Order: sequence, then structure tokens, then C-alpha cells
Amino acid sequence: MDAETKRRIDNARDTLVGKVTDPKGQVEQITIALTYKFMDDMDLEAVRLGGKRTFFAGNFEPYAWSKLMDPAVNAQHMHRLYSDGIERMSENPGAAPLFRTIFVNAFLPYNDPSTLQQFLRIINEFEYDNSEALGDAYEYLTSIMGSQGDAGQFRTPRHIIDFIVDIVDPQIGESILDPACGTGGFLISAYKHILAANTDSDGSRDLTPSQQAKLADSLTGYDIDPGMVRIALLNLYLHSLVDPHIFEYDTLTSEERWNRYADVIIANPPFMTPKGGIRPHSKFSVQSKRSEVLFVDYMAEHLTTNGRAGIIVPEGIIFQTQNAHKQLRKMLVDDYLVAVISLPGGVFNPYSGVKTSILILDKALARKSASIGFFKVTNDGYDLGAQRRPIDKDDLPQIRADVQEYLSRARSGEPTSDSQPETGNVVPREKIAADGEYNLSGERYRVRTVRSAKWPMVRLGDVTVGKPQYGSSARKVAFDGRVRYVRITDLTDSGQLLDNEVVSPSEIDCRYFLVDGDLLVARTGSVGRAYLHSGDIGTYQFAGYLIRFQLDKQLVLPKFAFGITRSDHWRDWIESNTKTGTLGNINAKQYSSFEFPLPPLEVQREVVEEIEIYQRVIDGAQMVVENWRPRIEVDPAWPVVELGEVCEVNPDKVVPDAAWPGQIIRYIDISSVENHTGNIKQMTMMTAEDAPTRARRGVKAHDVLLSTVRPNLRAFTKLDDVRDRDVASTGFAVLRPSNGSLSPDFLLSIVKSDEAVEQMTAMMGKGAYPSINQSDVRTIRIPLPPLEVQEATVHDLNNESRAVNANRELITSMKARVRDAVARVWG
Repeated sequence: MDAETKRRIDNARDTLVGKVTDPKGQVEQITIALTYKFMDDMDLEAVRLGGKRTFFAGNFEPYAWSKLMDPAVNAQHMHRLYSDGIERMSENPGAAPLFRTIFVNAFLPYNDPSTLQQFLRIINEFEYDNSEALGDAYEYLTSIMGSQGDAGQFRTPRHIIDFIVDIVDPQIGESILDPACGTGGFLISAYKHILAANTDSDGSRDLTPSQQAKLADSLTGYDIDPGMVRIALLNLYLHSLVDPHIFEYDTLTSEERWNRYADVIIANPPFMTPKGGIRPHSKFSVQSKRSEVLFVDYMAEHLTTNGRAGIIVPEGIIFQTQNAHKQLRKMLVDDYLVAVISLPGGVFNPYSGVKTSILILDKALARKSASIGFFKVTNDGYDLGAQRRPIDKDDLPQIRADVQEYLSRARSGEPTSDSQPETGNVVPREKIAADGEYNLSGERYRVRTVRSAKWPMVRLGDVTVGKPQYGSSARKVAFDGRVRYVRITDLTDSGQLLDNEVVSPSEIDCRYFLVDGDLLVARTGSVGRAYLHSGDIGTYQFAGYLIRFQLDKQLVLPKFAFGITRSDHWRDWIESNTKTGTLGNINAKQYSSFEFPLPPLEVQREVVEEIEIYQRVIDGAQMVVENWRPRIEVDPAWPVVELGEVCEVNPDKVVPDAAWPGQIIRYIDISSVENHTGNIKQMTMMTAEDAPTRARRGVKAHDVLLSTVRPNLRAFTKLDDVRDRDVASTGFAVLRPSNGSLSPDFLLSIVKSDEAVEQMTAMMGKGAYPSINQSDVRTIRIPLPPLEVQEATVHDLNNESRAVNANRELITSMKARVRDAVARVWG
């Protein structure tokens, strides 16, 4: 896509953002306007070729786009013509059914002639020319929506869609269905896949006109949301599918299309179940009210005899123990499932951190193959942070090749139960069925055959002194000193201890004091997280959900043992041994059985020294990241004002279940925002009725959220991508610049500064979680330079921020080197 087209799309959205805050609503309005414009383009082309107008003829001639854009038409007249035109267009006899469908229930959601005039002038810059570039541009537009909140469905990244389509491999002549199609991305990918497979090296397509028509006719999509149907129709139309079959249809509760089957089904069905559950009809094999269960059931049951499917599912499908989930998995294992591909947890960031997998179904193959292949994606070519930046690690090509080879062997009748792909493992169906749980987590069945080529393997229990010890918070012995309780919440993922406050109980149990070299591991919650206690600084006692291993220093260096807990082997072992439930857990006996190579002490020292080199770099970069603050050189001549003078504070109060009954909201909690960085890790999707009582702060684009609760005092952020029904926690103060004298970016920088944080700290009360009174937020004093100075200041701070982000990338790189150093112990 060229930069000019992207600029036009961004300009159109920017024009609408003050009137239509929901990204999906913006896309819908652009869809309607583009369709309107393209209809007029096609009329003009018909006239140029000697024909007549069809779209804007008869009673609809006054609504022609060219008449709207006449310089003599003022903004008020344009508003009246356009509003009437889009509302009546679904009844236009000169428009094909596709176009009439796009305009069903269309309306203009705002009454601002000047905004509409500016918006339509931008749309007027687009030209309908049947080009692939315009289709790609529209895909870019739909990607901006991020999450399709009304259906609880997250936009699937393009590279994941293409990956699934390549594996399922739809063919010319096969019927292809997406029963929860959203913007139509899976259908477009399938269409492109088939065209590419039938294009020679010279770029010539081998398809006859009848095959081309048959291909276009083979694609079908359903969606419950009429707005999504409208968007999908135009999306497919702009990809040369002139008569797309997209239907407004409730796949789970309607029976009208129940008897329609497909050779290929590809989908990312909704993860969200509304409060009270789905009320499906009685034809489903699995009785459930969960949308993800019903969708997978529907897709499996609607495959033809030789049908295949690729389905993205939330992790609950893989291992939840409810009867419906087990019944569904049994049905899949017995009759449909051929492969499971585990995806990383951040694929859907920043909209959700939900962990997902891909189920590959093949109805014919499943009945003749005695095994199921399990594959695991660790890296998909992008980091797993909120921004999803490209990285140089991408498992998808290798996993695609491994899955395709496995499926090819199975189809040819070759035995697969003894094959072990590089990126996965193969498990007999009878083994999966043995305990009646039909668990589909591949790590559960992985046979740990990795041995060290150099060193003997030992168990963790072989290198400890005495029995492992569970912590306790019991207070039994009088003690006058200050005691630090080490809790799982005090530990970072890399095993560092956060600098939280100590406590002073009158009675503690001295048996649980830590000594130098003690290894703590979490037994529940963040299972596998570890901490190595160093020195006897102060008095430390560990909490009950940690397990203490006292290491035999004659056999193992504590730092070497801790390094083992940072390895991929440890992580994989944790995943395969964690008991499922409300909180996963691993007990002391299980931990004691973990095996690892044990080289001589001098070799252990070499490994530790290498790790410590990398760790020093990590610590240095971490110091930069943690200590950088946006420091603003304040000119004494600048006026100083209170926030309440230049900002609305908490301007919108909402009660979600009253404001939006039965609808999906996105909730921003304090934990959604990373301390220091201000990045939003994810927003939680939920029904309005399920929203916590804290969900009361209405937000708009460019609002600044200021955390008022410790210890997350620096969890500040500016909201750029906001839609209707986004709600923030009352743990935030919502700041909205009110008089044009304050830039939101400068506001964010100034409230994150040490000077502002010191004011907030002084306002805090006492207690375990001190906070600022919301009324006090208005009294925080900030400097207010001219706007041009604010912009220059933000520009300089952004340059510093980029340098800090480079240190974050360095930390990631050095942590990978630590893992590599430990991995070499295994040979």
C-alpha cells in the first residue's frame, strides 16, 4: 500500500474521531462513504463508455456523489443530501443486492455539517479502479479496529490467518466457510491462497473463467453483527469478489442454515460468552452455553466427509474440566482432530493477552490416523509486548513445514506414532483418552528424552539438604526486629526481589527465616517462578505459597541451580507438570523430581560467570529503564497552575450495566498499565453486568490516566485508541485538558515527572495501599509553558524515550543469552 493511500485513510479516521469514538464505527462510516463514492465512479465509467447511469438514476439522481461535491453545495445542504441518501440507498432499484445490503440500516451518527464536509472531501480523493492496492488499503483500515467488541472477537493478525490457511490448504472447487467472519480476513486469505496455487512463474493464472467464477462463488461468511457484514462485503468486493456471500446470521441460535456444510472451515470464533450464556437450539451434539464450545462443535459437525478446518480457540478448550469441554474434546479426538498448534500468549496484544491454540481438523484423516500431532510456537515474528514490534525470531515457517510433513505422512498411510517433529511431538489417541480428560496440552504428553551429552543427570531433590519446606505466615515466636516477608508478588519474572516495604509483626515463626543460598520456587499462581536468597541482609521469612529448597553447596552452586530455573527446559517442564484448576500448582515432590545436568563445580563456575556477565548488562540496562524519568527543565517565567484549572478531572462517571446492558465493555485496570513505560498491556473484555464496581471512569481519546494508588504510582498513560464502552478503574484519575492551553502529551510527561509524583506522595494516606483523594488531584501544581514549548519539550522527551526502549531491547537480548548459556549444559 502506498503512503498516500494510508495518509488518506488515517486522515478520514482523524476527522471522525471527535464524533465517532469507536474504531469499528469509524470503519463502518468510511465503508458506507466509500461504497457511495464507488457507485458514482462506476456510473461515470458507464457513461464514458457510452452507457447510462444505473446507481444514481431516476429518483436517486439528486443524490449522486458528484452532486454532493458540487462547489455550490454548502455544508448544510451536503449534510441533508448525504444523510437522506444513505438512509434510502437500501431501496435503490438500480443498485445490485450487494450494495443495497451494505446500506441496510445505514445512518449518519452525528449532526455536524462541517465535519461531514471535511470527511467527504477526503473520501472524494479515493478512486474505484478494481485495483488490488485498494483492497489492501481497506484491509489496513479494518486492521485498525483491533477488537470486534460486540461479538467478543479479537482481530486475527494477518500472518496468523495466512499460516492457518496454508496448513488447511483450500483447493479450487471446494466450498469454504467462516461462520464468524468479522471483516472477512480468512476468506480473503483463502481466495489469495488458491489464486497463488494456480498462478505460474510468469504470473499467469491457470484458472478458466468458469473456475474463477466458481472460486468466487465458493466463499461464504456469517456474522451476527450487521455492521461487520457491511464491512466484510466491501472488503471482499475490493478484492475482486464482485458477489460475495456474506450473511447476517447467528450461527449458534439460528437453524436456517444448519444443513449447509463446507469442505473447508477456517475461523477465529468469539471467545466471549455473554452473562447468562448462549441459548442455542437443540441440534448441537455438545450441550453447552459457552460460545467457544458451541462454535467448535458447529464447525466440526458442519464439515463434509473429506472436510478440513483450522480454528483458533482460547486455552479453556484445551484443558478445562467442565463436562461440556471434556465432551467436546472427546468428540474431536475420536472423529476430527489431527493437530494442535499452541500459540504464544501475546498474539492478540494489545487487546488481550489470552492464550490461544489452533485446532486442525480433518474428518477423513482423523478416522484413519491413530495419533495427533502437537506443535508449539514460541516466536511468531513479533515481540509479545503491547506494540507487537517485528523481531528476527519466527517459528512459523518451520512449524508450517513440520505440520504439513506430518499430515502428508499420515495421509500416505505411513506410521506417525514414532515420529517426533523438530517443533512438536506426536501422541497416540489412546494415550490422550486414557484418563478420560482428553487434555489437549502437548507438553503434558512430551517424553523427556533430552539428556546431557557430557554430564550426569540429577534430580533437584538429589542436590538439596533435608526436606523441601513450605512457607508459613504463622506468628508463633515473639520477635522485636523488622521482618521482610517474601511473597510471590514480590518477585519479578527474572527472580529479582522488588523493594517493597517490610512489616513488623509481634510474633513470627523463626523456622522460616531464609539463609544465603536458599532457593524458593512458587507452588501456585505464578508456578515456576524462582528466587535465590543471597546474604543475610535483614530478616527474611517466606510466605506459604513458596517452597524452600536448601541446596547442598558441596554438590551444586546456588547460582548455577538458579540459572537452571531460567532455562527453556525448566519452563517446558513447568508447563507439562502444572496441575490445572483455578490456580495451577506444582508440589514439592514434583519439583524434587525435576532433572538437569550436573557438571563439576569448576564447570558450574564457568557457566555462572558467563551468566553474571550478561546479568551485569541486564542490571545496567534495567537501571536506565527503571530510573529514567521525563525530566523537564522548568523556566521560572512559566506560570504554574493547578490541574483543576486546565483539566477536567474524572469528567464522565458511568455505571456499565445501566449504560450498556448486555453489551461488551473494555475495562482498563491499574494492572493493565505497565509501571514506568505507560504501555497498556491489555484491556479486559467483559459484559457490562460482569464489570467490577471499580469500573466507573468513562474515558475518551487523548485522556490521561493517572494512577492514584500505591505501589503503582507511576502507572500513567495517554489513551490513543479508544472506542465506545471503554471504562477505566476508579484507581485512576482521568485527566482531560479543557481549555486548549495544555497538550495531552505534555500533560502525561509532566505528571510522570518526579516533581509531580512527590506532590502526590505527600498527599497519600497511610496503610498497606495508600492512595490520593480524587479531590486532591485537582490541586497538583504543574508548569504551563506556551503550546509550542510544550511540543518541543515532548519531542525531546520522546528522543530520550527511544534510547530507553533500546535498553529494553538489550535486556531481552541478554536474557536470551542467559538461556542459551544454560542450554549448552544440556549439550
